[in-house]
Amino acid sequence: MLKSSIDKATGFEKRFENIGTVVYENSTTASKAVAQEIADLIRVKQAQKQPCILGLATGSSPKSLYAELVRLHKEEGLSFKNVVSFNLDEYYPMEPDSVNSYVRFMKEHLFNHVDILPENHHVPDGTLSKAEIANYCDQYENKIEALGGLDLQILGIGGNGHIGFNESGSLQNSKTRLVALDHITRVAASGDFSGLENTPRTAITLGVKKIMEAKRVILLAWGERKSNIIKASTESEVTSSVPASFLQEHDNATFVLDKEAASKLTRINTPWLVEKIVWTDRLIRKAVLSLALYLKKPILMLTDADYIENGMSDLLADSGPAYDINIKIFNKLQNTITGWPGGKPNADDSKRPERAEPAKKRVLIFSPHPDDDIISMGGTFKRLHEQGHEVHVGYQTSGNIAVADDEALRFARFVCDYNDTFNIENKEAENIYKKAAEFLKNKKSSEIDTPEVRYIKGIIRKGEARATCHFIGIPDEQIHFMELPFYETGTVEKNPLGKADIKITSDLIEKIKPHQIYAAGDLADPHGTHKVCLDSVFAALKELKPKKFMEDCWVWLYRGAWQEWGIDEIEMAVPMGPDQVLEKRKGIFKHQSQKDGVVFQGADSREFWQRAEDRNKETASLYDVLGLSHYAAMEAFVRYHF
Repeated sequence: MLKSSIDKATGFEKRFENIGTVVYENSTTASKAVAQEIADLIRVKQAQKQPCILGLATGSSPKSLYAELVRLHKEEGLSFKNVVSFNLDEYYPMEPDSVNSYVRFMKEHLFNHVDILPENHHVPDGTLSKAEIANYCDQYENKIEALGGLDLQILGIGGNGHIGFNESGSLQNSKTRLVALDHITRVAASGDFSGLENTPRTAITLGVKKIMEAKRVILLAWGERKSNIIKASTESEVTSSVPASFLQEHDNATFVLDKEAASKLTRINTPWLVEKIVWTDRLIRKAVLSLALYLKKPILMLTDADYIENGMSDLLADSGPAYDINIKIFNKLQNTITGWPGGKPNADDSKRPERAEPAKKRVLIFSPHPDDDIISMGGTFKRLHEQGHEVHVGYQTSGNIAVADDEALRFARFVCDYNDTFNIENKEAENIYKKAAEFLKNKKSSEIDTPEVRYIKGIIRKGEARATCHFIGIPDEQIHFMELPFYETGTVEKNPLGKADIKITSDLIEKIKPHQIYAAGDLADPHGTHKVCLDSVFAALKELKPKKFMEDCWVWLYRGAWQEWGIDEIEMAVPMGPDQVLEKRKGIFKHQSQKDGVVFQGADSREFWQRAEDRNKETASLYDVLGLSHYAAMEAFVRYHF
């Protein structure tokens, strides 16, 4: 069983979770373990000459699971001929061959690559009339019951705790039915549909009752953005407002998580509340800062009683009194603050985040999208240039799918009008505009843009990125448009990281030979581009590590508009005054295509400049609350050791 292996691996015996949870290093390892359990079940059923009834899910979580099942079929002979599958849900209305249909998803990720019989895989029908749906749903459940019920149900989890499309408020005895989708669910899916206005409002979903009747349930969750709902689903009370919490009452359900998704679980986030631990410097810092913020006290105001009353008496006994611990943590946090992100020349750098030498550094900022540099670290970006460092920016992708169609048409029309005004004859430009206009006029929801349209959108974003660099003061020769190939699919779904992506990245690093690299460590990015871009940087660093110039290269990770580093993780905090906050805002405004309702808004209705300012102000506020200097805003970084 999955649960016993992880208990043995971690040594955790006491838990706050009310359900079995298994935590793996990453989603790949986790998916392989789950795939092996499914394979074992299929083989047992084959030996018994019985069908294996699987409940399957869609979305990003099970992709690596299906990839491993396909590998087991192709390389290890796992047959699916005795498998009968029932998918959880389907958008309504939805044609089966649509880019976003779950029929197409399952064929592309599993069914077309294994020997499951076509008559044995079932996905809810999104083409029915509304009058037909109720009877169809009854028949769907009857088919499952006639086969003896689901042997194993695979689930993902939504940001609001939905399982299938059983949204908040669904009852434990709910049946398979047509449901209205929660706004949070629709916003999360809106990227796949090129905007919220194109995202379905309803779906057909298997009911909670049928899920709970499955003999075995495995819920998969990856990434930090799932961590809060995982904690609520496993540690809080069972409630219809978080449907995944119903699984606490299932006698054979397991949550399978990667480290990031599990990061808010009490036994992982605050292990000192669970059992006696070895107090490392990292855990001490985390515990003390958490305590100060929980009690809303400056670090230096914490008392022995505060430690004892909040489960930290062991720390007090090992390293106390409180005054000594407080001073140590206060000084460490204070030493993260610097107005010199490139290092302060001719200064003692023993307690500073960055080296003083060389005084003038070559700096390479990797920006996954054409606006991540200014949104995520615009204040630091500007300060590095102003302090005399040679700053380069590597724009890793074109960001073309994040430009609205009407923006592309507006710019294409501008080119034609420009040519007409100055008597420049260019029939090809006019033809491109006409073709783009015709395509966009008849474009179906989620249809892939033509190469011409994508190129126009890419030019728009290049121009905005260049405008930002000029605003900072960066010359053209220090602006690098990398256009990593993995991104250029025309859809939200990207290709895997390839050798070409890594080579482009390593070539740029070797060309510049930077003393500092800044890269986006924001793995909560809703459409995954940041992670692939970061992986390309890590892979390039691994290749280049033996090079002599890499001995003097430090790597700093920033985070974007979606979240910030935890206060206990921050190793460099660059403060900003009110004027610098406004300057950063002006730089973000250069990205006009990303204002006023962008394509990938995510679950946050604020514009990117608002998110960035609020995040930077919140970081500064934490330092203030903890008893350190008060600043208008702060940008935070964590050093990556390669």
